[in-house]
Amino acid sequence: MRRFKTWSQRPDEALNVNGATVRLANCFNHADFRRLAKRRLPGPIFNYIDGAADDEVTLRRNTESFEDCDLVPNVLKGVDEVDLSVRVMGQALAVPFYCSPTALQCLFHHRGERAVAAASEKFGTMFGVSSLGTVGLEEVRTKHATPQAYQFYFHKDRGLNRAMLERAKSAGVDVLMLTVDTITGGNRERDLRTGFSIPFRLTMSGVTQFAFKPAWAFNYLTHERFRLPQLEEHIDTSQSLLSISRYFSEMLDQTMNWNDVAEMVSYWDGQFCLKGVMSVEDAKRAVDIGCTGIILSNHGGRQLDGSRAAFDQLAEIVDAVGDRIDVMMDGGVQRGTHVLKALSLGAKAVGVGRYYLFPLAAAGQAGVERALSLMKAEVERGMKLMGCTSIDQLSRSNLRFR
Repeated sequence: MRRFKTWSQRPDEALNVNGATVRLANCFNHADFRRLAKRRLPGPIFNYIDGAADDEVTLRRNTESFEDCDLVPNVLKGVDEVDLSVRVMGQALAVPFYCSPTALQCLFHHRGERAVAAASEKFGTMFGVSSLGTVGLEEVRTKHATPQAYQFYFHKDRGLNRAMLERAKSAGVDVLMLTVDTITGGNRERDLRTGFSIPFRLTMSGVTQFAFKPAWAFNYLTHERFRLPQLEEHIDTSQSLLSISRYFSEMLDQTMNWNDVAEMVSYWDGQFCLKGVMSVEDAKRAVDIGCTGIILSNHGGRQLDGSRAAFDQLAEIVDAVGDRIDVMMDGGVQRGTHVLKALSLGAKAVGVGRYYLFPLAAAGQAGVERALSLMKAEVERGMKLMGCTSIDQLSRSNLRFR
């Protein structure tokens, strides 16, 4: 079947978005990509990416937290060459940021995780596949040599958990990321208003919004059918409705505890991090049970609204456990200077989510590559202006809080 091209595969070409010509090369920041994605995606899908829990206070605070911290540069340091490489959880990354695992990517662009994996490999950084991913672990692991993480959700069905761990081991996943802040679904009111679920069963308002984006619908219907390959052998998602909130609330194990995680760490016997740690107490427990990394995260503000921003909590946790475990963070990262501030506080690397999802939705792999290119350029430029030639030269002496 002939494919209807609605977006470019090259950053210098024009994109046709609902009859409007927009150049990907004219996107210079997160806000530009977000606007382009909003023009292409049906409202329910855009709001699934863009939205968060309750009043979305934490969503806003995640980015605002960086604004309370100022950089203090040093000059005349001789910074012609800058080394952006880091090593985190045993993985060598060419840049100090990575693409966090996110769900349902083929809804945003038909290549989904394939596009993100290819772009990540081009920039020498890690990417993640979610338990709710739309491409199988094995496919992206076979095709791409870049470090790969797997975001794992702990289900009530312990047999399912064991089968998914075995599959990840067999696929050669480098890092297991156990998400620990989703034992119940956040109150994502944007999704409730549109009726967003898998397969689609929308409210009248949601259906109407799809009617205004026929190009997206055409591409969705003329490419391979939507799948959740990590789950489809165990859960029938083709016939029954699966809202994300219901998945978290009904299928994930709310009794999960530290003993369960300790057993997983022992069984995995490799790089294992907890995603969603926010307290010093939990960070210390992660060290005690043998985790090799933790990711400070509030799930992009999509779970507990009013929770603390990861950047605000970073220094406290680095001081407590940073010499014994790799500490990372995600949430609200939209600029290279945000990455520099987190690294200066002691983060080993920084995860991005919406930052690459909007470019993915706007232009597939070309969009993700442009976003990562901009982030790399911003980090490198910021390093030079800070007077640093390598990541390990960043320190709290270069920061002041208001």
